[in-house]
Amino acid sequence: MSAQGGRIIPFPAAGKQPVRPVLAASVAVFRDGKVLLATRTKPPADQLWSLPGGKVELGENLEAAALRELEEEVGVSARIIGFNRHVEIMGRDPQGAVTHHFVVASFVGEWLAGEPKPGPEAGAVMWADPLRLGGIPTTRELGDVLRRAAAIFAKETGGP
Repeated sequence: MSAQGGRIIPFPAAGKQPVRPVLAASVAVFRDGKVLLATRTKPPADQLWSLPGGKVELGENLEAAALRELEEEVGVSARIIGFNRHVEIMGRDPQGAVTHHFVVASFVGEWLAGEPKPGPEAGAVMWADPLRLGGIPTTRELGDVLRRAAAIFAKETGGP
């Protein structure tokens, strides 16, 4: 669902084809060798485990957006260690028209404070082994993002 003109509309909105990609940011936050994951509560990734993150606001830099979304979604604060990679999330309807297109700048971070809690955008939260997700349902590229994030975290901090 997304807000448009003060009302809630289904996602994707019938007849509302996007005109450009949406820029978003996420962060893989590490604490004691584990990474923070949350389930999404909205399409296109409803009920899938992923990294906390969301849309970048006008005038906001990517790192600030990732940290703001982390705080808003799960109540955790972190510091950015480095950039991981970008992820593109795109979908099409049966006729081939684009229904959604997100470009997510994914960062790596270190936990500073706060115990993660579910909310309107994070249905469930957990600290997970970044290299052993145990078959949980995840967003499409999460495994690769976490492998890379764990390597960056270890290199930059000397930690696991």
